[in-house]
Amino acid sequence: TKEALFTILQALRPEDHFNIIGFSNRIKVWQQDQLVPVTPNNIRDAKKYIHNMSPTGGTNINGALQTGAKLLNDYIAQNDIDARSVSLIIFLTDGRPTVGETQSSKILSNTKDAIRDRFCLFTIGIGNDVDHKLLERMALENCGMTRLFQEDEDAASHLKGFYDEIGTPLLSDIRVDYPEDDVEQVTQNFFPNYFNGSEIIIAGKLINRTSDKLHVEVTASNSKKYILLKTDVAIDLLSKNDIRGVPGLEDGKGDNNYIERVWSYLTIKELLNSRLKSDDSQEKDNLMEKAKSMALAYNFVTPFTVLKMKEAGLHSEPPQEESIIPSTDGIGEKVQSLQGHKAPPGIRRGQDKQRIKVSKTSADGDPHFVIDFPSSKFSVCFNIDGEPGDILQLVSDHKESGVTVNGQLIGAPAPPNGHKKHRTYFSTITILSNKPERSYLEITPRRVILDDGERLVLSCGRSAVVRSRSLEVSISAYSNITVTIRDSISFVILIHHYKKPAPYQRNHLGFYISNSKGLSSDSHGLLGQFLNHEVKLLQESLNTSQEVGQNQTEVLKANPTNTLQVKGRLVPVVWKQRRIYNGQQEVDCWFAKNNADKLIDGSYKDYLASHPFDTGTSFGTTDVL
Repeated sequence: TKEALFTILQALRPEDHFNIIGFSNRIKVWQQDQLVPVTPNNIRDAKKYIHNMSPTGGTNINGALQTGAKLLNDYIAQNDIDARSVSLIIFLTDGRPTVGETQSSKILSNTKDAIRDRFCLFTIGIGNDVDHKLLERMALENCGMTRLFQEDEDAASHLKGFYDEIGTPLLSDIRVDYPEDDVEQVTQNFFPNYFNGSEIIIAGKLINRTSDKLHVEVTASNSKKYILLKTDVAIDLLSKNDIRGVPGLEDGKGDNNYIERVWSYLTIKELLNSRLKSDDSQEKDNLMEKAKSMALAYNFVTPFTVLKMKEAGLHSEPPQEESIIPSTDGIGEKVQSLQGHKAPPGIRRGQDKQRIKVSKTSADGDPHFVIDFPSSKFSVCFNIDGEPGDILQLVSDHKESGVTVNGQLIGAPAPPNGHKKHRTYFSTITILSNKPERSYLEITPRRVILDDGERLVLSCGRSAVVRSRSLEVSISAYSNITVTIRDSISFVILIHHYKKPAPYQRNHLGFYISNSKGLSSDSHGLLGQFLNHEVKLLQESLNTSQEVGQNQTEVLKANPTNTLQVKGRLVPVVWKQRRIYNGQQEVDCWFAKNNADKLIDGSYKDYLASHPFDTGTSFGTTDVL
């Protein structure tokens, strides 16, 4: 539902005004008693507000609609509305009414009384737990439309198509009239709104089949202007309904009057809609019988008819399940890139491979952090025992390179007999950049969202490459995602998918720094603060400290009193081994305990971001992209 809301926000036009109402157990209005204009700042703040919305267990549909209708009615009454504007409510939900008024009939009557035919209500249900009939009837009774999306569908892309239909209003109160003596059985001929992207279809039966013309009158308005069009349409029955050459009809087996089938299709839809809106059981039965009779006559499938299929005798083996195991294969593959936001349907792997060197510097697993110091020929590692929902600042260089990387944690139960109360993994990696233009990437194990003015959603299960002026995203299906910024900064995100996860396992991400040349010496964050600073390894002997040379590192592995010197701080460390790249490589490292106490600047809680888009302009302060 949040993803769908982001899509709507992205499609709003500069001349539009909007507000957001969240509802669960309580009703929360983003901007009290007003609609705000569409500006970059308002869209940014709205996205942040939506992202921070969290479910609290209830669904107050009636209260939300009453609040929305009052807000919109008050705004219309108190403001000089532009002549070309059309007011509407887009209502999204993924649940049934459970709080406040829960009886469908009362919700319907309350909504109709609140809206009072002043604007239209469009309803969208996402998932399997919505009351489809309630949403459909609310839309039908208030001149809107409804859409239903399943949980496994890409709601955002479906909603984009839906919003394209209603995003640009052109006319209101469109009526198409014909002389009563010339036509009969005309389908719906009044339409509350006509949008750029929608269509109007009317069908009916001619009474006078000898006439060569049909008089048509069209009336419409855009609030302050009234339009009347009159014309005579030429009728050529012999040629206009000639279906010779139409596939499937020329052999005589099909219904050779396809215009009549259009009429029957529209009539059946209207009968079904009328039945849905009716509260009279006898009337509902009569409408059902009419729809069923017409559906059988014209071979349409409805909720009251059954389509019987003849088995063709073909048999195919079901596809074999394959275990999805993340790997680093294909990192940095050289593939065809596309200008703009278009991704190829698939990428042939194994051709022109050009491996990108991925450093050991990373945050992966539970999460385990590794910092590689190539010039010192050793690595340092530490753990962060955060809480589920924490957002950790991994790289913060917003003021210089304009790049920020945040990782959000998801929780899981600890393995049996373990010392931890729970495990945490990265469920989302957010990469933000504000140079040369603002853009961001939001990455989860299932999908990648790229937004640099135009919004694009990509599946992690399909290989693709997308390139804009300063950003390139390369997806190797179910394996990894390489992000390159201005050819001088590269990150690799590993995708960890479990076919049959244990209770303590979660699909998650690993974050690796491949190229940090474009990051400044002032970079910060849990990983960023070490990219341009060296750490010294010391051997403690009584009260004296002695710097250890590179060739002495092997001797000190077993010494429990080894110490790192970091910006004048002394950090006791122990020797450990870590596996990275999904266990494909083993790393020897010096381990700092207690959430990297004294190793990192401050404490790990200083690296908690308030939200995924928090850019943390400098240590201890925050900013927002």
